[in-house]
Amino acid sequence: MAKRERVMRMSVEQPLWRALTAYRVLTMLYAVGLFATAYDKFARPWVAIAFYALLFVWTLATLPRVANAASCTKRFLTADLTIALVGILLTRVADASSRIEAGGPTLPSIWTAGSVLAFAIKGGWRWAAFASTLVAAVNIVERGAPTRDTVHNVILVWVASIAIGYVVEVARASERTLARALEIEAATRERERLARDIHDSVLQVLAMVQRRGSALGGEAAELGRMAGEQEVALRTLVSGGLIPVSRVSEDAAQGALVRAVEEPDEDGPVDLRALLAPYAAARVTFSEPGAPVPLDPAAARELAAAVGAALDNVREHAGADARAWILVEDEPDAVIVTVRDDGPGIPEGRLAQAEGEGRLGVALSIRGRLRELGGTAELISVPGQGTEVELKVPKELKVSRGKAVRR
Repeated sequence: MAKRERVMRMSVEQPLWRALTAYRVLTMLYAVGLFATAYDKFARPWVAIAFYALLFVWTLATLPRVANAASCTKRFLTADLTIALVGILLTRVADASSRIEAGGPTLPSIWTAGSVLAFAIKGGWRWAAFASTLVAAVNIVERGAPTRDTVHNVILVWVASIAIGYVVEVARASERTLARALEIEAATRERERLARDIHDSVLQVLAMVQRRGSALGGEAAELGRMAGEQEVALRTLVSGGLIPVSRVSEDAAQGALVRAVEEPDEDGPVDLRALLAPYAAARVTFSEPGAPVPLDPAAARELAAAVGAALDNVREHAGADARAWILVEDEPDAVIVTVRDDGPGIPEGRLAQAEGEGRLGVALSIRGRLRELGGTAELISVPGQGTEVELKVPKELKVSRGKAVRR
């Protein structure tokens, strides 16, 4: 049965929308209560009654609009803030001048802050600054002059809304980072599971076909050769698939949504397995750890080049029928790569003779590269039993002028 993809959304701002919903209802009731207690002091109470009727219906009817970011559209925010601003300006029409000059509350009172907070949660601190600035300007117009209480209230709303908007932006960034980490972890586990399944089934079958075909000869030998090539190609693909895919998170209406993208990263360590896997072939077996082998990018490239040079020597000196094995070991303080072949071996003194003749393949391409990395290259060869090259690179490296050197 095919597995269904499980989509997980996360939203750290969802509690803020629920809090805003409750705030709008409570502040609407508070504004109506203030009017009810001071009804006889209003110059034109019918204006206030009409506004509160509109405010009551609007607040209850738009509760679904402030349930999440998707529903809280720009058009709704504009209409909501317009009602708050109109209510502030209508205060001078409905209320007595003496109460306004004494610092009495506006018709919407603290309900206005709900409109500003909706801007903050939806669009961050910039939207909050825009909405709170409009509210500040209209409040000053309504008062007729910037009194101390008016300035105090305006600054309080301005600072609070911008702070909440900034917190929302930080929360969204943290949410995207967490979503990215969780999906990479899940994708890596799934790739490792697929790699195990492929290794236990398809790769073993292809290897068996290669061995049986070679033993039978004739057309079966050609079939075995093709199976061997496909085994190598599939093994390389599986090995490359173990590398975690770089991802970028986007903010969706109900939380963070992660999508895979190609994003090369040269700043951090690279997985040595990815550089060595292409060397695998029908007669070259590549053995690697199940987990990534992180190494400095410059050091990893030099080490992979040294392995390539060792395999070139195998092809040139051990013959076309020689087999080679690449083994990667991830030690706590170093990475060890061993290249072994089943060729005739190197006669004693042959390397020194080749170096004297100016053929410096081993001296420069292998030992020279490892020396620059602060590592070592040990070559062991027994005539008639093949050759083994052990390349050891320390993990504690630093980059200097484009090259990795030991600390």
